[in-house]
Amino acid sequence: MNNLNGVGPQDLVLLLSREMPFGKYQGRLIADLPGYYLNWFARAGFPPGEIGRLLALMHEIDHNGLKEILEPLRRRGG
Repeated sequence: MNNLNGVGPQDLVLLLSREMPFGKYQGRLIADLPGYYLNWFARAGFPPGEIGRLLALMHEIDHNGLKEILEPLRRRGG
């Protein structure tokens, strides 16, 4: 199953406003999760629902070296 189905531009904003709801990095913004943690989800499987979709999106952004696309939104305050 592809967790990136239905991803839209608004999801970039969500990466900067949604916090990880569980686990080692609970409370940290999805956009600020370390790459190795995102890689672990990519291997183990992303959770269902919005959180899984956002984690998959952030993994793709991080894996492809595109974190800078979030900076203008971050500076704008999301």
